[in-house]
Amino acid sequence: MSERNPAELCHWADQQAARIIKEKGDRDCYTCASGITPSGTVHIGNFREIITVDLVARALKDRGKNVRFIYSWDDYDVFRKVPANMPKPEVLEKYLRYPITMVPDTFERDENYARHHEKDIENQLPRVGIHPEFLYQADRYRANRYVEGMKKAMQNRNVIKECLNAYRDDEHKMDDSKEYWPVAAFCCKCNKDTTKITDYDGEYGITYICQSCGHTEKGDLRTSKEFKLGWRVDWPMRWNEEQVCFEPGGKDHISPGGSYDTAKLVSKKIYGWDAPVTMKYDFVRLKGVPGKMSSSKGKVISLVDALEVYQPEVLRYIFASNKVDHEFSISFDLDVISIYEAYDKTERIVWGLEEPKEKNPEKKAQIIAQEKRLYELSQIEGIPAVMPYQVPFRLLTTLLQTYSGNVDAVINALGDVKPEQEETLRKRCACAWYWIRESAPECAEDMCFSLREDGSKAEDITGDMLKAVVRVREEVVPKVGTYAVDKDCQQDMYTIATELGLEAKDLFRALYHALINKDQGPRLANFMKIIGREKLTKILKVY
Repeated sequence: MSERNPAELCHWADQQAARIIKEKGDRDCYTCASGITPSGTVHIGNFREIITVDLVARALKDRGKNVRFIYSWDDYDVFRKVPANMPKPEVLEKYLRYPITMVPDTFERDENYARHHEKDIENQLPRVGIHPEFLYQADRYRANRYVEGMKKAMQNRNVIKECLNAYRDDEHKMDDSKEYWPVAAFCCKCNKDTTKITDYDGEYGITYICQSCGHTEKGDLRTSKEFKLGWRVDWPMRWNEEQVCFEPGGKDHISPGGSYDTAKLVSKKIYGWDAPVTMKYDFVRLKGVPGKMSSSKGKVISLVDALEVYQPEVLRYIFASNKVDHEFSISFDLDVISIYEAYDKTERIVWGLEEPKEKNPEKKAQIIAQEKRLYELSQIEGIPAVMPYQVPFRLLTTLLQTYSGNVDAVINALGDVKPEQEETLRKRCACAWYWIRESAPECAEDMCFSLREDGSKAEDITGDMLKAVVRVREEVVPKVGTYAVDKDCQQDMYTIATELGLEAKDLFRALYHALINKDQGPRLANFMKIIGREKLTKILKVY
């Protein structure tokens, strides 16, 4: 792979890639890792880690490096509690303390609870251009892949204990007199993790007793399926196993003296592997979540939910444009419009249709380079050959409501959409239609409307106002679509109001009543042009 021009690589992901290469040296392959326990819906905050790794992996590739992006499903973890948004919670309660892979899928779709949540994200990641190699830790432990790693941990448990105590205050340190076991077991009889290790033979044999069912077992790490490392040791063991060079972490793990620092010690002292380069990512907040979405998910927003409102490139843009160590909000309210506007502005700069306002040529060139790199990293598969069709999100909601959600009609109305632009435009239409139906009624009710196409009348249009509406139908509507600018259309309606001794704002209100049964709506002259002469005539003919 050839390296790109360094001047083009000006994103924070590029800076991180340079740091990885500097700290890890020249390698045949750079393994970048992420992972999670599939204990419930993989939410949009979890997605921040996934896309962070994807952005850094892309940046490494653009520096000419071979990259392996692995995503570990920690599906051999304990099922500790039942999330609020799961069906049949009474069934799930019976499986507390089991491995997650042994919990049934109460959605009755997949082979187990863990697989349900894994599939939900695995099926969606390709939509946003992310294609990791998935590793399933339950399969790996049960296949006895980590035998030597567990043996090494057991034989060096006192050293590990020192590592875990290194950053703890006296109150939280493990007592020197108490035995510490880095390996735990799920009972081979009742499947629960309520076991206590009672003996270790120094090699592969571990004896435990289950405190739930009373069963005693002497297992062998080479053949038994029930053993696994505690996560603080499992994490560094797998760094060595997979030769991980980069893995980000939430601010709770990466804080000084946190789990990353202790894992770093275990990794070096027990497994002889220098811990991967890391970076801290902050939380993702939610803003303006529509009631339907939040109530069905138990206040958890998934990648699927986010893609209902944001086309994939725009969702990537949101994460790529925010610094990883800064908290930000995913918005579902009116901010959605400004986010789309920001993305569209970046796109216009990239395609040379707009320039930054910066006057200094050097700074302007720098801004353009940054915008190009941000745009590139926001794309699913590289910058498209043809500039996508731009229609402002707000205008798109008007068009879609005017045509009752009929995307084909909207595209026909736009008139100049190229075939290669259609797929992306249809995605934006789907997002705009979802937002105007599900989010806007709560945050922008004035933007919601439906045309009065059922032949009904606004009963309050009488007297001189009725005359004015009729004149608009007879004198203005036939010229809709021919006006040079919207202002000319507006002026004709002002003239009619003045000649009949009416306030123009009252005539506008009456026309909104006639068209959408509301006091106000989209800018009237432009709105009439969107509706078109034929529909306007049909709606207004009842007056």
